[in-house]
Amino acid sequence: MRFEAFAVENIPLIKKGDDIAQVICERTDILDGDIIVIASTIVGKAEGRIFSLEGIVAGAEAVEFSKHTRFAPEFIQAVLERSKECLISSPVLLVEMRTGHICINAGIDESNVEGEMLLELPANPDASAEYIGKRIESSTGTQVSVIITDTNGRAFKLGQTGVAVGVYRIHPLKDWRGQTDLFGKELKITEEAVVDEIAGAANLLMGEGNGGCPVVIIRGLNLRSQEQTTVKEMYRSDEEDLIKKSLKYLRDRV
Repeated sequence: MRFEAFAVENIPLIKKGDDIAQVICERTDILDGDIIVIASTIVGKAEGRIFSLEGIVAGAEAVEFSKHTRFAPEFIQAVLERSKECLISSPVLLVEMRTGHICINAGIDESNVEGEMLLELPANPDASAEYIGKRIESSTGTQVSVIITDTNGRAFKLGQTGVAVGVYRIHPLKDWRGQTDLFGKELKITEEAVVDEIAGAANLLMGEGNGGCPVVIIRGLNLRSQEQTTVKEMYRSDEEDLIKKSLKYLRDRV
């Protein structure tokens, strides 16, 4: 098996209302089975998810958290308003978002945004991926998958990598359970996080600086699903997630 990965070049600066599907289709050929990997930054910009801290009133919780971090109370309030639950409040804000995604600062970013503005993640990345995917399919007559990505740090290791935050027509996991290894032993727990692996591969081409390419095409993997898919398929339940349970236990004892 082999696959091809290439960046879609000459993507312009995206602004609110821009049609990302059209931008992509005008700059590259799309084939059946292609996986379109798109940085959440341009999706957020197209959806108008740029905001400022001006006018945000910090609540008591945000003020208290600010005493133990480098962040202003207004920024912390913006994070909390976009979160389902705060798991760690110092020295960083690690939160679970309403989508189930767990990340630092609710994914709010000041990079690649003009002035003092901030950029947040799409409110429903699965829906955003589906909208863009269907627009591409309608325009090209092809069947594709879409992955919307963000960069996340990892527990126990330095450095960030690309991860999937929204998907369209691709299952996040490949279930190897029931198959056998090289020696005939049955695999009992192996579930491969394929969309995160693809996001990480795409991130090598996307880059992080001012020369970044926010769209990458992955070709040759044959992973498109005819079923509806959601990134939530890869999130553990509260009962199964030992790390989340431990963080809540430590938080509540403070």
